Amino acid sequence: MNLLIIHQNFPGQFRHVALEALRRRLGVIAIGRDTAPGIAGVKLFRYRPSRKMINGVHNYLYRYEEAVSDGQQVQRILKRLSQAGFRPDVVLAHPGWGESLFVKDVYPDVPLIHFCEYYYRAHGADSGFDPEFPSAMDATSRLRVLNSMHLLNVEQCDAGIAPTQWQRSLFPKIYQSKIRVIHEGIVQFSESQKVESVTLPSGRVLRAGQPVVTYVARNLEPYRGFHSFMRSIPYIQEKCPSAQIVVIGGDGVSYGRLPFGFLNWRRKMIAEVDFDASNVHFVGKLPYLTYRSVLSLSKAHVYLTYPFVLSWSLLEAMASGCVVVGSDTAPVREVIENGINGVLVGFFDAKEIAAAVGRVLTSSGEFDSMKEAARLTANKFDVVKGVSGYFDVFKSLTDGGRVE
Repeated sequence: MNLLIIHQNFPGQFRHVALEALRRRLGVIAIGRDTAPGIAGVKLFRYRPSRKMINGVHNYLYRYEEAVSDGQQVQRILKRLSQAGFRPDVVLAHPGWGESLFVKDVYPDVPLIHFCEYYYRAHGADSGFDPEFPSAMDATSRLRVLNSMHLLNVEQCDAGIAPTQWQRSLFPKIYQSKIRVIHEGIVQFSESQKVESVTLPSGRVLRAGQPVVTYVARNLEPYRGFHSFMRSIPYIQEKCPSAQIVVIGGDGVSYGRLPFGFLNWRRKMIAEVDFDASNVHFVGKLPYLTYRSVLSLSKAHVYLTYPFVLSWSLLEAMASGCVVVGSDTAPVREVIENGINGVLVGFFDAKEIAAAVGRVLTSSGEFDSMKEAARLTANKFDVVKGVSGYFDVFKSLTDGGRVE
């Protein structure tokens, strides 16, 4: 089987699918932007955005115009591959940036599988969720136009894969029957990989048994509840002054915008919130193994999110045996059952967040069953199961069937 993977930031969510294809000795090639990191052993055809936005384009159409441009760049690569005699048996693509818009113009009979990560809603999901940052009518109208691209994507694919039931439910009902729910999975760490101590970039050493609190986001920003978490820190320190609070994440923006008047959200919230900085450690982005080691020492992990895509860090924290204090939002409540395998709290309620963290830090064994339940839940999202689900879809389509 020849597998073609298209992802702007290849490998992105498809890392383990690509690695499994290599392990099975299948033919696998990829297409991504010139900034994509790639994977050793996978031939990556890179493209560069072809042109800047032209003057006169309606501001609702800038991202759409860029998507069409990138789709054309990928189409040119596909034409060259086709002319050289390459024909994939399956195309797996993340369509979110437009790269797969014209795949069917080159390979009309090849099954196209789309990663259906998110379908925007003007109301009822992330847009307008946070009253501190209300969405203007212009912003919601822009989303409606952008969704026309996602409608085209889900219309032309032969099958879709969504990571959670909630993410699938955002797509129009008429298309949901062609979308399977398969989480790509996380790497599980065994008990034998537990560590006794971790040295942070500052030189501070964290040791097993300390009251460690963790918060993780790719970038520290409101979409992942960074503002709510920061506002909870004084109350956490009031309940447990010795708590070592480790904040992992960069200062960029993955979603939303930078704050007005500050270089980043970290600086804004430090200026706003009064807390004991000696026990709060902003460590930036850590190497993966260091990050997982910090999680293994964490007693309470805070995960907050707008109703949006689910972060791997939530599942990794559960797999590490953390007690997760998570926001009572979709799709978190799809994974965490309050009081069983974690604790759900109000996204905006700093005191409630702190109270839950305080209970975990000062407990003496009452959360042990919750930790075990969290691990069992995380096992359902094992990367081996996720990859197996993807290959089941590949087989179904290449055998001439359809995905149910």
